[in-house]
Amino acid sequence: MSVWRNLSEHTVYENRWLKVNLADVELPDGRHLDHYVLRQRPVALATAVVEGQVLLLWRHRFITDSWGWELAAGVVEDGESLEAAAAREMLEETGWRPGPLRHLLTVEPSNGLADGKHHVFWSDQAEYVGHPEDDFESERREWVPLSSVPDLVAKGEVRSANAVAGLLLLHQLHAS
Repeated sequence: MSVWRNLSEHTVYENRWLKVNLADVELPDGRHLDHYVLRQRPVALATAVVEGQVLLLWRHRFITDSWGWELAAGVVEDGESLEAAAAREMLEETGWRPGPLRHLLTVEPSNGLADGKHHVFWSDQAEYVGHPEDDFESERREWVPLSSVPDLVAKGEVRSANAVAGLLLLHQLHAS
C-alpha cells in the first residue's frame, strides 16, 4: 500500500480561522518532503428547496475575482453544532430561517492541501424573517429553479466545489 506518513508538523502561522503547518512527510519509498498543510475549522452550509425552487446567493469572490451562485456558509463556532451553524448562517446571510435541516453531504474541498470539511444541509421549508443581517455577503438572494442547476453549473455560474456538489445532489434527489 502506498501511504504517505505525516511524521511531525509544526505551526508556521495561526489565526482564528486557520493554521498553516509545515509537515515532515515520509513517502512510500522512504524519501522525506516538507509539505504545507492548512488546518481549518469546519464549515456549515444550508439552503432550502421549496416548490421546486432553491435559495441561493449571488456573490463576488475577490480572491478569484469571480461571480457565482453559492449556498449560505460559514465557520462553525466553538461549542456550536454543525446543524445550528448551518441554520444560523442561512438566516444571517439570506434572511430566511430554515425548517428542520437534513444533512446532505460532507466534502473535503482541497484535501491535498487542507483538512477542511464542509457540511451541507438542506430543508424543505423556510420562513422569511426579514432583510439579512449579513447582506454584505452577497449582491442578492434569490429562489432559483432547482431544474436549472445542471445548466448553471455547466455555464460556470456555480463555482465553489461545495455548492456544486450539494446542488447537483439536491437536483438528483428531487428529479427522482
